[in-house]
Amino acid sequence: MIDSAPSPALFVANDLALDFINSAYGPSTAPVDVLQGDQAAIDWLAAAGVLDAGAVPIPNGVAALAAALRDEARELLAAARAGRPFQAPVVNKLLEAGRPIVQLQSSTDGAGPCVVERRRDDSAESLLEPIAVALSRLLAGGDLQHVRECEAHDCTLLFHDTTKSRKRRWCSMALCGNRMKVAAFRSRKLNPPGFGGGQ
Repeated sequence: MIDSAPSPALFVANDLALDFINSAYGPSTAPVDVLQGDQAAIDWLAAAGVLDAGAVPIPNGVAALAAALRDEARELLAAARAGRPFQAPVVNKLLEAGRPIVQLQSSTDGAGPCVVERRRDDSAESLLEPIAVALSRLLAGGDLQHVRECEAHDCTLLFHDTTKSRKRRWCSMALCGNRMKVAAFRSRKLNPPGFGGGQ
């Protein structure tokens, strides 16, 4: 029987752009894609805090555009980390077509003028523009040396290591850290030092 339940979104990266890249994860033998369909893409954006899903009509093609953005984001991250030149047509399209409307307004509470920013419209480009901005800031921010992949052998999740020691190894203790520590403990119990004449 096929499980038709949507795959869970994982927010472990400490960065919106990396969490978006992580919306496709898992080993090649059991890949997971959280953005399967337009509704799933809207649900992910809502879970990420980018929009209020209940107030947004679902534009056709938002999942396809999100998948194209995610593919390009992965390539851009790899190129930026390696210092290679790159092209960013999807990101730049979203930054241009989806840019929000910014207006100066007087406040209603008498606190003085304020700058108000709102989504341009309910197009797929506008809905995904915050992800393109987050990715642009990540890549241009210069802190890519602390972007890491989980050290678990069967995990592909990325994260931004913001720990003080900069020695984070796992996407999360709950998902992989405890599992890998238990596996290492069992391995030590089965193969103690010196077993079989080793050092």
